[in-house]
Amino acid sequence: MSRSPLLTALAVALVVAAFASAATTKKKKKPSPSPSPAAAQSVAPDPAQSAALAQSLVAQKRYAEAEAPAMAALSVDPTHEVAVAALGQSLVAQKKYDEAVQRMSSVIGAKNDAAYAYFWRGQAYNGKKQADRMVSDFETFLKLMPNAPEAPTVRQILAGFR
Repeated sequence: MSRSPLLTALAVALVVAAFASAATTKKKKKPSPSPSPAAAQSVAPDPAQSAALAQSLVAQKRYAEAEAPAMAALSVDPTHEVAVAALGQSLVAQKKYDEAVQRMSSVIGAKNDAAYAYFWRGQAYNGKKQADRMVSDFETFLKLMPNAPEAPTVRQILAGFR
């Protein structure tokens, strides 16, 4: 199975970043007797890199694989827009509607203008056959991003409910 150039570049970037981090750690002259809690934790992933990897995997319809990098990005930046969209799409595509609603609701709780969280939660509600909630989320999505690429499709869906 061949990898796309973007996925290969992202994988190389992640490996280089890991080696650079390890090399920086080895250069310390005096280790502290007891590491601080921050030093004891593993280095957090770069949310932009993780989100880009998740987005690339979603574009390849590798939805289950996209979840981990999307969640890694969201663990560092709970409202990262690319990670939100990638996670939402991957969960909905796998018909994990309850999890999608829960995850997107968490994002909305942290940032109530996270447009794509409303979009993907609306998609999850559609999968759960909860039209009233879907309509509400889609209307909020359109208020926040009236010119989004998905907006014309969302308007058509909403027109069928009016």
